[in-house]
Amino acid sequence: MVSADSMPPNCPGGHDGAPDTGAGVHLQNQLEVLIQDFRTSTEPPMPVFVVHAQQGEDDDAVAGLVRQLYRGQEAHRTRCAVAQDAYEGDSEVRRAAAMVRALSDPKKWGGPKAVYRRYAFPRLRLVHAVDDAVAALGDSWPAPAQGSPEAGQDQRQRLLDQLAEQRWRPRNTARWRSGLQLFDMAHILPASLVTVLAALLARSEWYVAVSAGLVFLLLLTVLNYVLPGRAPIFLWLRRESRWFMTTTFLRAADQDQPTEVSLLRPVRSWKAIAARAYGVAEALKAGGDFHLQLCVLALREDLRDNHRRWSWDLRGFKRPRPPVLFLPHADARDGGIELIRAISDVRSRRSELDPLLVIAAVRAHDVPRLERSVVRAAPAAAVEPPKFGDRLRTWYREWAHNLRAEQSPSRERSVLPWVMKVPLPHDQLGPVEEGHPHRRASARPTFARLVWAVHTLVLVIALLTAGTVIRSDTLHERYCQASLLTANRDTRRAEAPGGGTECIGIATDGLRFADWLPAPGTGPGSQVAALTAGAGPPWTVTDLEDRIARQNEDVLAHHSGRYVTVVYAGPLSADTASGSSLVKGAEELAGVYLAQAVINDSSGVKVRVLTANGGVDLGHQEEMAEAIAAYAAHDPTVVGVVGTGRDLKSSRATTRTLMEAGLPVVSGTNSATYLPREFANWFSLAATDEWQTRQLGLIAAQLRTPGRRQFALVLARDTARTDDLYTDEQARYGGEMLRRQGFTLLGQRRYTLSGGKPELRSHAQEICRGGRVPSVIYFAGRVEDVDPLMTRLGTEPGCAGKPLAILTGDDLSKADFAGGGQSVAPKVTLYHAALAELRTAATGTSFYLDAARHLPGLRGHRLRHDSPALASGQTALAHDATRALFWAASRDDRPQSRASTWVNLRNVKIEGLATGTIDFTRAPLYGDRTGHGIVLKEVRRTGDGTSDPRVVCSRTAGDTRPLTRKECPVR
Repeated sequence: MVSADSMPPNCPGGHDGAPDTGAGVHLQNQLEVLIQDFRTSTEPPMPVFVVHAQQGEDDDAVAGLVRQLYRGQEAHRTRCAVAQDAYEGDSEVRRAAAMVRALSDPKKWGGPKAVYRRYAFPRLRLVHAVDDAVAALGDSWPAPAQGSPEAGQDQRQRLLDQLAEQRWRPRNTARWRSGLQLFDMAHILPASLVTVLAALLARSEWYVAVSAGLVFLLLLTVLNYVLPGRAPIFLWLRRESRWFMTTTFLRAADQDQPTEVSLLRPVRSWKAIAARAYGVAEALKAGGDFHLQLCVLALREDLRDNHRRWSWDLRGFKRPRPPVLFLPHADARDGGIELIRAISDVRSRRSELDPLLVIAAVRAHDVPRLERSVVRAAPAAAVEPPKFGDRLRTWYREWAHNLRAEQSPSRERSVLPWVMKVPLPHDQLGPVEEGHPHRRASARPTFARLVWAVHTLVLVIALLTAGTVIRSDTLHERYCQASLLTANRDTRRAEAPGGGTECIGIATDGLRFADWLPAPGTGPGSQVAALTAGAGPPWTVTDLEDRIARQNEDVLAHHSGRYVTVVYAGPLSADTASGSSLVKGAEELAGVYLAQAVINDSSGVKVRVLTANGGVDLGHQEEMAEAIAAYAAHDPTVVGVVGTGRDLKSSRATTRTLMEAGLPVVSGTNSATYLPREFANWFSLAATDEWQTRQLGLIAAQLRTPGRRQFALVLARDTARTDDLYTDEQARYGGEMLRRQGFTLLGQRRYTLSGGKPELRSHAQEICRGGRVPSVIYFAGRVEDVDPLMTRLGTEPGCAGKPLAILTGDDLSKADFAGGGQSVAPKVTLYHAALAELRTAATGTSFYLDAARHLPGLRGHRLRHDSPALASGQTALAHDATRALFWAASRDDRPQSRASTWVNLRNVKIEGLATGTIDFTRAPLYGDRTGHGIVLKEVRRTGDGTSDPRVVCSRTAGDTRPLTRKECPVR
């Protein structure tokens, strides 16, 4: 170990911190970026940079480069230590431990240029004290005989005597070498006693003062001999002793011994410390990696404490640059490689980050000893000197991105997750080119130094007061749930289509989307949790959210570690001004809750449900997906998403955001054709639009009279100013189907919306009054547009009273024809697809019994597949999607990780669900699967003006037999 003053005078590197080589400049710049992050953020992860030559003959140049970096960081006033000597030890691990021991000297870290006072290493010194005691005893400390407690007690006493002789410090070290911490309890307590005693004696007679002094001296003497090991008084209150007793790294060594330390129980505290010291000494005597790892742990804990920001002296703020350890020759001779491995292992075992940044040079032939790392070396042919800095930044980002997944203790043939290897090409080890930028982290005074100035403090208080008021207003305007200074950032306010405000994001911390639903006839923001005016299920979103919250509370209170979290993402906003309906969101949420209730009643692994709102008709689903991804980043129990059941232009971006967050999506009703072909995380129970129209082609073929020219057209919503992609897909595939069946296609017509209502008058006139009246219309619209269309067709001359067939997709499954919610015009026959065959599946499922037991408003009812609350299939599909996702997340009756859930979904096959058998086992990675449920329905007008729906043909989910024309006869 050498200090800055002892470095050779010809050591490369400029005194201004600028290295001499291209690689040195790039590496120095990267270090400065890290240091700037350390200055501005809280504990960023600090890698172990292992630099090595791509060619063996450049090993010496790489070692010189590390010295360049050392000179540069020293010039930038970074606390640096450099290790380049071989240390004594009979093994590489012992030599590495000796290297760490040398680092406990505060003089090794930084010279007079370093900011703030020197480091202190009390924890590392305590470990060295025990190690020195073991070494001093040597062979006179034999292993105790089997079954001889007396020998073990004698062994322990020898250790305590030796530690007492050393005063629990390393041998041959000064008492205050590590520095005096003023706010350590070990110093506060005796100082307080002396202060109180002096105050009392100042007003007493001389004999009282003498007597008090003698009593105090006697007390200290008694304590010194009563306490086991005759250790220094109050040592059990020092921070290193508290760490020694509380670190879980040492807990297994003496788990049957007391580990508590207490101000009021000094004897018990000393017994606990003595037991811990004996256990550690035994482990040190046995040898192995324990010694090195304990030293590394103590070093990193001391460095963490030296950079703790919220300490009494704010020393972390006054030390804005992290400590850097340089190893110019990390090899077997000095134990450098073992030290690197130990740093990675200890960091992987601990949850806390430490500020130590390590830069080590390893010879090319020693690189395999470090196994593989997160960063792979780029091929030599692709190396271009001007791009080396870009590659270095990319490697660091990849290392940081993969750090969490790669952490595990290093074993043979495994990863060293905290090691970032940097292969250096030969051309980067030459002289630096002119014009290379040299970065340097900001050298401005730290925030702590500014705040400690009185005039600055006054200004800051004034600014904080004004800023608090402004911030509070901003938070309340931006977020759905906010207080004076903080807000629930999982949800945001957004403008609703019809005016007003809706709440978008994922509901956490007790937030309810029902509180943001407008009551019919009132403005937005009402606290009334209603659906929209008109038909709907017998429950409200308030009912469902309250029941889900109670289920979640029970899961968190009684089943910690035995649950997974599923997010329902759907439309939980309504806009009465535009006629937007909340029925879909309410029905889907009911299916998710029903699945949760059934699962939590019968499964050892429980499910927690969080709701996410994408706004009216999922108009803000991109923001919703971003909120889900952000929440999932810090909650590993989130395994996937159910919902996103509307095909919009934003569906690609939504699915991509969730995929990048590692979240699979199981949708019940989204029939997009392109999503399963483009995204591996997409799983849907809904038949795709392309496949639906092919099945509708079986009906269209029967409407075609051979040898006769028949006209057909596609009538679709105009999506130029909307986000709706479902109608575009329906129009495209519907037109292709009609053309395949031999119809003569007229020009496609697009109708617009005005105030949420379709403008169909001019289209109906042109369709019905022209010379080529179509016999078949493919309607690529939404269910809310059906009534206005039928009104026009039933009154427009040329169409009224004449036979006309309308084909359309699955969105019409939400229509209530039997209950009178919608109707068809006279002589018009409506054929539409539906996603769920409930009638046939009802005989083999407990879905309806479960619904009567758990869903609000249905308790005690006798439910059937055609019960109004469940007939649309939305609740059934959401229920089945949730059950499928949970099956993948609880395989082997254990909570699965997010990645495992994604993989397990391709093995899902569940029978007896509401829609039949959910089977993803045949789903290709990028492509359409088979086994979707499908129903083709026919709706005609009856004599009394009502509508008569009839199932033409169907398949339950899981039935892969193709429908045939013979099975689907039309009347």
